[in-house]
Amino acid sequence: MLSIAFLSLLAGLFASAEGVPHERRDNAPSGFVFTSPVPPTNVLPFRLALTPQDFSGLEQALYSVSTPGDAQYGKHLSLEEVQKFTTPTSATMDAITSFLSAHNLTQTRLSNGKNWLSVNITAGDANTLFGANYSVFTHQETGEKVIRTLEYSIPQGLEGHVQVVHPGTTFPQHIKRSKPKAIPSPPPTATSNHSTRASLPSSCNENMTPACLLELYSIPTALAPSKDSRLVVTSYIEEYVSTSDLKKFLQQYRTDLDPSTTFTLQTVAGGQNPQDPNAIGSEGDLDMQMTVGLASGIPVTLLATGDSDLLDPVGFINSMDALLAESNPPQVVTISYGWDEDFISPALSSMICNSFAQVGARGVSVIVASGDGGVSGGHFNDSCTSSDPFIPAFPGTCPFVTAVGSTIYNNETAAYFSSGGFSNLFATPSYQSSSPYVSNYLKTLGNTYEGRYNASGRAFPDVATIGDYVAVVYQGSDLQQAGTSCSAPMFAAVVALLNSELLAAGKSVLGFLNPLLWSGKFDGALNDVTTGSNPGCDSNGFSASAGWDPVTGFGTPNYPKMKAALGL
Repeated sequence: MLSIAFLSLLAGLFASAEGVPHERRDNAPSGFVFTSPVPPTNVLPFRLALTPQDFSGLEQALYSVSTPGDAQYGKHLSLEEVQKFTTPTSATMDAITSFLSAHNLTQTRLSNGKNWLSVNITAGDANTLFGANYSVFTHQETGEKVIRTLEYSIPQGLEGHVQVVHPGTTFPQHIKRSKPKAIPSPPPTATSNHSTRASLPSSCNENMTPACLLELYSIPTALAPSKDSRLVVTSYIEEYVSTSDLKKFLQQYRTDLDPSTTFTLQTVAGGQNPQDPNAIGSEGDLDMQMTVGLASGIPVTLLATGDSDLLDPVGFINSMDALLAESNPPQVVTISYGWDEDFISPALSSMICNSFAQVGARGVSVIVASGDGGVSGGHFNDSCTSSDPFIPAFPGTCPFVTAVGSTIYNNETAAYFSSGGFSNLFATPSYQSSSPYVSNYLKTLGNTYEGRYNASGRAFPDVATIGDYVAVVYQGSDLQQAGTSCSAPMFAAVVALLNSELLAAGKSVLGFLNPLLWSGKFDGALNDVTTGSNPGCDSNGFSASAGWDPVTGFGTPNYPKMKAALGL
């Protein structure tokens, strides 16, 4: 009888969530409509983000192994060393165990970082436990149905132990895939209206082929000296990659490479890569062709994460957790997907950002596209007006990734669509506050756009590369792509090649790049971009300028100078 009474007491303790909602939104985001409540007996898969015992310690360790001059520079952490920081305290695990026991629940999985717990709960119990109202919402354009709530609370007894419940208030985002465009016809000639670097043919202004890019950034065409440098292309929202398109791309644009050069496939959470021509994604093809086509001889892996046509944060959580667990993780990961910051909850974005810190501590450079909406977000937002604040794009605003903006034309002008600015979710990281670059830009900006951006937020992007008129092969045709989705894999290819040279010289790989980029050691190693801007929200946006700017970062790669700055 005593044990029954004790369990009854526990059940009462964890019976429901009370008080102020942990996360709340007034309405479903634009494009989603309420369809119906979830039947109370339906079983839903939940993820609970557990509070790590010492994330600040992990952050300090990440900066130590990533900052030139630090005694720990280049001494990246093992999985076990990362877990010492991310594993919850015994008090947190005891609280979780009591919660699960009191409600007859069983965890289905604990993440490799030990800080994401998976558990299945009926909708009725979830509504009671989390003070929620789980409902079905339909995305009007795609017809996809998702289960979300407009608010939830943390159960009594779990406050301070659980940081996020997912699914919660963050909805997946519909990414409007840009369709590749035809190469200009008739073929471009030397009468281009845009200035051209003397060493490049004028045709590069209208069709940026690998030959143009290799020449523009002085990237070596010889095979990488070390096969131990590896690069991962992430794939979400069923963006499949065509092996035949890659082969034709190499035959067309990299005749010096073996046309049978391809990629390996790694799948996570039901991911796949079918070769039905009608299922191939333009984004997937682009990312793979920019990496294999520029990083000569670097082994490339496609990390395909199971997902729907809508971009769900769970995909990022799954893919980073898979990489974290590898005994020898890839040294570079490129991501061309994201959300507007106002689309994802602060708590969930923080947890995803922390997952990037975990893989960064293991020596992985996470390279992400900054977004394609100028100052109006990851994609152009017509509803953002002159009275609205600018919209930063995540994950480019995460301080633990390297965000890549875009330029256009041979003369490297800032691309109008290149997202950049200052985060509303993440504070200025120490590698930015301790350097003069952001403060110098803000002094020049003065009170322009005062109140429309957060001067105390993480400044992005960090770097840039070409992002328009980029030659690709899609569904067997020679076409072109545009956007920072072109730029991120290009820069990732450069980093992978530099890593190969470092490994061949017996040195450590670059790992988390930002402390190096912002340290001043790379001053002059990147091509500074000083013209152009990123308009949006009825404004001209931020302008490119000498030094760092929130459109192109520190500029575009100059491979020989970057190599020299690394002592190679």
